[in-house]
Amino acid sequence: MWIILGVIAIVATFINIYMYKAGKDYKLAMAMGLSFTAIALCAEYSLVSVWVEVEDWAALMDVVPGMERVLWFLTIVSILLNIAPILLERKGKK
Repeated sequence: MWIILGVIAIVATFINIYMYKAGKDYKLAMAMGLSFTAIALCAEYSLVSVWVEVEDWAALMDVVPGMERVLWFLTIVSILLNIAPILLERKGKK
C-alpha cells in the first residue's frame, strides 16, 4: 500500500511542478503531494508495526535499515520539490 501511495505522491508532485510552469494555481497539487507523502510514510510505519507484532525479526533486520535512508531521502526530496514553486514565486517577486 505504501508503494501505491508513494507513487501517487510522486505524480502529484510532478503535477504541482507542471501547473506552476503552466502558470496555473498549483497549491492544491502541492498540498496533495505533501499529504500523500505523509500518508505513504504512515503506511510504511504500519507495515513495520505489523512485523513487530508478529515478531518477524528477519523482515525487520532486512528491510528497515535500508528503507530508513530511502524514506528520509525521498521525504526531503518531496518537500523540496513541492515547495520549490513557492520559493521560485517569492524569488521572482523580489
